[in-house]
Amino acid sequence: MRTLVLNAHPDIANSKINSLWHKAFAKEKGVTQRLLSEVVVGPNYQFDIDREQSFLLGHDRIILQFPWYWYSAPAIMKAYIDQVLSYGFAYGPDGDKLAGKEALILTSTGGPEVSYHAGGYNNFSMDEFLKPFQQTFLLAKAVYLSPYVFHGGVTATESELEASVEAMLAHVLDRELNPQVKLDRLLKELQVYNEGPSEVA
Repeated sequence: MRTLVLNAHPDIANSKINSLWHKAFAKEKGVTQRLLSEVVVGPNYQFDIDREQSFLLGHDRIILQFPWYWYSAPAIMKAYIDQVLSYGFAYGPDGDKLAGKEALILTSTGGPEVSYHAGGYNNFSMDEFLKPFQQTFLLAKAVYLSPYVFHGGVTATESELEASVEAMLAHVLDRELNPQVKLDRLLKELQVYNEGPSEVA
């Protein structure tokens, strides 16, 4: 599985947790990272669309990594999506180039997990906040996978930050994160079980 990580952190060197994830990905085989702040051109966030689309085409799983900014991603990620997931490429006539690819969100929040629920001070769950990203990839005929969210970055201890690395990698690189893959395995196991010798009472 070839994995592409699109990192939209605007200042990765001074990040608490995204920098740890960035370093961890660098050690993983089959993972390509794109720091959007390093490949963008000019103050208006201009991307080399053909080049960025070639990276998307060359990978099986796409990870959008960013810190949680005002209930969404930093502006550079929005600029990337607007330009690179273009008409005729990701949607519209012949816009099926991402069909079947897997996509998920990797993000970190400053607030605690308990605040991202009905009745919490952020009122809504992360799944609800992430629906625009989900619909974006569904429109592109990609398979949207469950996100990985690290909560409470503001108050997290060094040990909690370090521990997140292993948990994050286990989640985002899990081949069975795709529900259809997991379902197919379960169905095969059930078939083997049902074809086994029957017990006679």
